[in-house]
Amino acid sequence: MSLPSDNRPEIWLIRHGETAWSLSGQHTGRTDIPLTDNGRRQAEALKPLLERQPFDLVLCSPLGRARETCRLAGLGDRAELEPRLLEWNYGIYEGRKTLDIRKETPGWSVWSSPIPQGEDAATIQARAESLIERLLGTRGRIALFAHAHILRVLASCWIAGSAQMGAHLVLGTASVSKLGFDRENRAILQWNAIHH
Repeated sequence: MSLPSDNRPEIWLIRHGETAWSLSGQHTGRTDIPLTDNGRRQAEALKPLLERQPFDLVLCSPLGRARETCRLAGLGDRAELEPRLLEWNYGIYEGRKTLDIRKETPGWSVWSSPIPQGEDAATIQARAESLIERLLGTRGRIALFAHAHILRVLASCWIAGSAQMGAHLVLGTASVSKLGFDRENRAILQWNAIHH
């Protein structure tokens, strides 16, 4: 896809490859879990797609699983670490599965429940909106290497101005999605494409 004629940003959201916790369904926020062997293969499979793209800016979460995905996908030497791309801070729920949390707290959801010692939806929304302001001030094609929930929040804030819609946007490991514009409206141009 060519860039819009007014050169507004086109933002590629690239989720890191598989980890042991993404495989098991555990909430993986700030714990620096490495990629599995399969996760490394997934990241390498992104290289043919990404090396054909003229990226004007490459931003990456500081966490190792995102940095390794970026490196294996061929863009590590161009990446700038962006702390606003860190995954959701799950606080006391770090490393736990939603099913297990709901045994203690029925109806619990990361999207609507308090997150003791972590970030609630309003806090991560503010972080995402701050990053969107930076992205809107950047022209051209931008690659963001990060994590499922923060990328879902970014997309939700991009199109709806609210983190909560992210509950309806699922992302697989090493997936590629694109945000941009349909005329003057912010839009999702591609969602959850898998290239491995």
